[in-house]
Amino acid sequence: MTGRPPLIGIYPGTFDPITLGHSDIIQRATKVVDHLVVAVANNAGKGPLFSPEERVALIQEDLEALDINGATVEVRAFDTLLMHFAQEVGARVILRGLRAVSDFEYEFQMACMNTRMNPEIETVFLTASERQQFISSRFVKEIGSLGGDIRSFVSSRVAERLQARFDAQGDGGRSHAGGTAS
Repeated sequence: MTGRPPLIGIYPGTFDPITLGHSDIIQRATKVVDHLVVAVANNAGKGPLFSPEERVALIQEDLEALDINGATVEVRAFDTLLMHFAQEVGARVILRGLRAVSDFEYEFQMACMNTRMNPEIETVFLTASERQQFISSRFVKEIGSLGGDIRSFVSSRVAERLQARFDAQGDGGRSHAGGTAS
């Protein structure tokens, strides 16, 4: 033990819903930091399917199945600037997942802006695992809402919650999250 304070990191996102790609980044991030805050952005402008509280609960449920490498993980919603939230929780690292080269330009610009606001907080990019590179929450919602099989992209609990949400919205027979993609 070196006596250094625990390294706190933040993995921010909307997580609407959490995907297996997000879970992969969470699990791998716990190899880098001692304490990880999964920060659920309250971004109404993106028209989320789930409320921030529902997204926090879904992530907490999915965490039960992860090996978090001896780190501690907490899930919190936030509705401030990320850098303000990072200061509030004492984070020194922001972790971001990259699926493809196309993600890099946007993420790089964001990292530069964040560094400009607080040069004490570093951004670390984790590339998506090969099996998760193409997964996005947006595609999962679209496939699920049209009756496609999303079970290889999200946990079974998330698939069930998505199906229930689509059914409640009146998508009826078109939404079969456990069905087969056509």
